[in-house]
Amino acid sequence: MSSIQIRTEIPGPRSRALMARREAAVPRGPYHSTPIFAAKAEGALLEDVDGNRFIDFAGGIGCANMGHRSAPVLAAVREQLEKYLHLCFSVTPYESYVAVAEKLNALAPGKFAKKTVIVNTGAEAVENSIKIARAYTKRPAVICFNDAFHGRTLLAMSLTSKTNPYKAGFAPFVNDIYRIPYAYCYRCSYNLTYPSCKMTCAHALEDAFKRLVPADAVAAVIVEPILGEGGFVTPPPEFFGIIHDICRKHGIVFIADEVQTGIGRTGKFFAIEHYGVEPDLLVTAKSLGGGLPIGAVTGRAEIMDAPGVGGLGSTFGGNPASCAAALAAIEMMEHGGMLQHSTAIGKTFEARARVWQKKWPLVGEIRGLGGMCAIELVRNRETREPADTETKEIAHYCYEHGLITITAGTYNNVVRILVPFAITDDQLNEGLDIMEAALGAVAERAPAAMSHA
Repeated sequence: MSSIQIRTEIPGPRSRALMARREAAVPRGPYHSTPIFAAKAEGALLEDVDGNRFIDFAGGIGCANMGHRSAPVLAAVREQLEKYLHLCFSVTPYESYVAVAEKLNALAPGKFAKKTVIVNTGAEAVENSIKIARAYTKRPAVICFNDAFHGRTLLAMSLTSKTNPYKAGFAPFVNDIYRIPYAYCYRCSYNLTYPSCKMTCAHALEDAFKRLVPADAVAAVIVEPILGEGGFVTPPPEFFGIIHDICRKHGIVFIADEVQTGIGRTGKFFAIEHYGVEPDLLVTAKSLGGGLPIGAVTGRAEIMDAPGVGGLGSTFGGNPASCAAALAAIEMMEHGGMLQHSTAIGKTFEARARVWQKKWPLVGEIRGLGGMCAIELVRNRETREPADTETKEIAHYCYEHGLITITAGTYNNVVRILVPFAITDDQLNEGLDIMEAALGAVAERAPAAMSHA
């Protein structure tokens, strides 16, 4: 039986009415991938206010790795609601905050002593990681990467690469931030080919110390193990080892931003584990809360202790309900078979996507790790001209036919998969069938240069 049920046109009348209210009451800034207003969600399924049922391949932009309304998370939150909601850890501390910190300290890579501070969001965690690195090194500068996304608050937005819509009109930005190329092999900044490139992009960090900022002024290098909003770009295996060694050589704090890649998304608890690197600081959020807002910075104890008493804090950081949800989510990820399911999802997607790539030149590259996977769409495989309009059309086709997807990439030409791990095999394949139909509908009406010969 099909999980998808479409009962009205999309968007339906109730969604359209709510969108009219939204446009009157909410500024234009918040963007929507779909015009669909949700009524309820369960596992990997979402129902809108018009009674249409969709398969969810977006997972709240990676916040629902455990699935919507996961039973263990709901039970933990309900239990917490019977005790207290908000106390503020800075006033009267409570055990669940400490328990989340202990879990993250144990799970983060590295056999050294670690500590964790808990905040509300990924952007807040990113900003705190930079504060901690600056306090520890007594240095001001930060190096980040092309195509990176680290958030929308001032410092996080300054670290973010993409200009429009994230930075346009919001200048001036934070000083002492410098940017170097990421290992985006499909669009190499040096027009080289891996592996004969000898990882020029990684060694560019040393060059940056000569051209951009001296090494002894750099507090931190912050990097996503796989680019998130930048298009799920997956670096070669040696990339982070080179970056990490250069940081160690110059006393620079290496920060892994695992807001989107962490909590099992790639088939390991943290994506940086795929690369055998032990970051000094590790940033988490999104699925850490199993659907509730929470973020954290975990790292070497001596670095985490650099800020003075009162130097770190957040009124709602480590909210008791969010901490209870996080403990349940971590338990599910550790012992619920979800890491294995993430890997299986990635294998199923790749097998299907390889067929699409052979059939349609529109599919330029397939990439990712585990359940964090994507396809980059191009109008011409030789020039790799981004197929941004076509990508938008595919996303539109998908939601009209019962599949929620989201796009990504600096050039707006990547379809990414962030499906909840609660999805069944039948639901996954039903969703991939819709995606395949969307690709076919767009590719086969495109110009001859893009069509399947």
